[in-house]
Amino acid sequence: MATALTQITARKPAWLKVPAPGGPNYLAVKHLMRELELHTVCEEAHCPNVGECWEHKAATFMILGDVCTRNCAYCAVPHGPPAPLDAGEPARLAEAVRQMELKHVVITSVDRDDLPHGGAEVFAACIAAIRQRTPDTSVEVLIPDFKGNERALRIVVDAQPDILNHNLETIERLYRLARPGGRYPRALELLRRVKHLDPDMLTKSGIICGLGEEWDELLGAMRDLRAQGVDILTLGQYLRPSSQHLPIARYYTPPEFAELRRLGMQLGYRHVEAGPLVRSSYHAWEQVERASAAS
Repeated sequence: MATALTQITARKPAWLKVPAPGGPNYLAVKHLMRELELHTVCEEAHCPNVGECWEHKAATFMILGDVCTRNCAYCAVPHGPPAPLDAGEPARLAEAVRQMELKHVVITSVDRDDLPHGGAEVFAACIAAIRQRTPDTSVEVLIPDFKGNERALRIVVDAQPDILNHNLETIERLYRLARPGGRYPRALELLRRVKHLDPDMLTKSGIICGLGEEWDELLGAMRDLRAQGVDILTLGQYLRPSSQHLPIARYYTPPEFAELRRLGMQLGYRHVEAGPLVRSSYHAWEQVERASAAS
C-alpha cells in the first residue's frame, strides 16, 4: 500500500496534535522524578505522549545519566561526555516504581560506550531492585546495542526482564545517516541472540517512520525483525526535535499505520502497535498483556 506523500508544511497534521500536559497525576509524577533525581525518556526525548502516560502514572525511566555518548540524527537526548555512574540509581528507581504502584515498568538508557559493558550491570541492578520491592511488577528493558558485546547482553538476559526491547529505528539504507554509531546487522544480531540465550523471553523492537524510507523498504525492515523472532513491533511517526535534526520526509496517515499493523500481524508478530503517536513504550502495559495472550 504505497500512497502519496502527505504534504510537509510548517503545521503538523491534525492527528498529531495532543493536549498540553498538566493534569494532577502528571504534576505528581514530575515532582517525584525531581525528588528522586531520576530521568525519563518521556522528558529527555520530548515524547508527545508524556501528558497521557504520566496521567496514567506510566513512565519510561532513563538510567545511566542524561547525556549520550552517541549522536543519532533524529534523537533529542543531549550527547557528549557522560557523568560518572550513580550507585544509588537502581534503589531510587525501584522506590519510584513502588510509589507509583506500577504494574509494568519500562527502563531504557542513554548509550554508554565509555563503559566496558555499556552499563548492562546497571540494567540488571535495576531489575533486581524492582523485583525486591515490587515483585508483581513486570519489567521491560529497552537496551542499547552494547556495541555487539555478547557478555553485556547476557548480563541483561540473565536478570530476566519480562520483555527485552532493542529498537531498529530505521531501514538499512538510512542507518549510517540516522544512527552513525549503530549498525543495522548488529541490531538484528542482538535480537537474534536474545532468543538464543532465552527462547522464551519476549522480544520487541520499533521503527520510526518518515525519515525518507520507501514503503517496500519499511516492509523489508519489518520482515528482517520478524526473522529474528521478534514478538512485538511498534511503528510511529518521526517528529523532528529541532532544526539541527533530520528533517521529516513525510507524514504517514492513520490509515497507513493501520495497514502496517495489519501487515505486521500477517508476518506473525504477537502484537503490533502502530500509529502516528506510537513510541516504543506507548501503552506498554497493554502490549505485554496482548503479546502474552497471543502466545
